[in-house]
Amino acid sequence: MASWEDLVAYVGQEYDVVREEPDEIRIKIGYGEDEYAPRRAQVVIIAREIMDRKEEWVQIATPFARVGQVDLRAVLTEIGNTTVVGGAVLMGDHLVLRHSLPLVNLDINEFVDPLELVTGSAELLEEQFTGRDDY
Repeated sequence: MASWEDLVAYVGQEYDVVREEPDEIRIKIGYGEDEYAPRRAQVVIIAREIMDRKEEWVQIATPFARVGQVDLRAVLTEIGNTTVVGGAVLMGDHLVLRHSLPLVNLDINEFVDPLELVTGSAELLEEQFTGRDDY
């Protein structure tokens, strides 16, 4: 997989796409799908970024809380102790877990594994720190 178009085609086949734009695709990943667990979902933004006007990168980002909803120090401590892929950033009023990858020579597992780790971690953080399922 070496192009944005290839990645978008793969994502479209494998995930529940909720919105698509030229340089961004949004998907929804569900959790707790068995009949005994409540269903939760996480929206993920996959965006094409151009670094230095020449290198294409893919950014995986998913919000998990609003800044005013959580103890920021506790959230960052938890991320530091438990998360191996991605980092927390502020985007507007939202806390977002995100990870970026160079697109050139990107193998599918180099995309899928971080996607699953970032999304799963954000889902756990959202549940732990807000008790809600807003994202």
